[in-house]
Amino acid sequence: MDSKYKTLKDMPLEEELVPGTLLCAGCGGALLVRIFEKMLGPNAITINAAGCMTMLSVFPYTPFKSSWFYTAMASAPAAAQGVRDALDMLIEKKKVDKKDDLKVLVLTGDGAASGIGLQATSAAIHRGLDFYYLVYDNEAYSNTGFQASESSPFGSATKTTVPTDIIEGSTLQKKDLFEIWRAHRPPYVATISPAYMTDVMHKIEKSSQITGPKLFIAHSPCPPGWGIDSDKVIRVAKLAVETGIWPLKEAVNGEVRHTLIQGKRLPVEEYLKTQERFEHLFKPVRKEKIIAQLQQSVDYYWKSVTK
Repeated sequence: MDSKYKTLKDMPLEEELVPGTLLCAGCGGALLVRIFEKMLGPNAITINAAGCMTMLSVFPYTPFKSSWFYTAMASAPAAAQGVRDALDMLIEKKKVDKKDDLKVLVLTGDGAASGIGLQATSAAIHRGLDFYYLVYDNEAYSNTGFQASESSPFGSATKTTVPTDIIEGSTLQKKDLFEIWRAHRPPYVATISPAYMTDVMHKIEKSSQITGPKLFIAHSPCPPGWGIDSDKVIRVAKLAVETGIWPLKEAVNGEVRHTLIQGKRLPVEEYLKTQERFEHLFKPVRKEKIIAQLQQSVDYYWKSVTK
């Protein structure tokens, strides 16, 4: 939206609302949605759980060539089941030609993926639903003001974990959504990053040969929520991988393989220092204990990987 308008209510009716302009510039999640749309093609339907990406397709406008279906935050996988079942029945009854079948993609934020919508997702994986599931993980409820979610990192500042003299940001650990999903034994789970698009495209292509749940967790830097400039999004995403904070990996039928292993990882603080949500860890006084705890967590993970 043009910066001269603070809200939609301020925009004169005679001015056209351009599709997609309600998203924040540089959104890491939007970059990955674009790649998924290109890779899956027009014969796809996106089931969108309420969140940031809901602002992409605002009736009567849409930036997509494929279909778009909006749902409540908790029910996107259930809606995907209904769409998939309807398509299968129509194809079986020869009311829809097989060539007109649609790929089903659930698009959701980390708040729904890790909490509000986890029950429906678990059920869909258990049933073996043939769908793609993309969670843009910006590590908070970003579209409602950047409140903490189950995906918010330890020590990070959000609107509901404001650093004080007593508490230094979030006191809870981020949920390991990859392992939660892997415990369901789906045929495919992967982590992806907007800084490694070749890796993203390879994983989408690989998963397209698989029938069943295909799950993707996307590292999605959020410029306003994380306190970074929009032109720094890719650099921040790259640092997350280079420091080992965001492992790039996939699990095929439960077997985990890392698609990139850094020869020498950078210290985690190189990633933390780029973002205002971790600024309180460095000034006015450096919080050595918390920084060390974050580093130890990353070191512990990679030690188990390289054994």
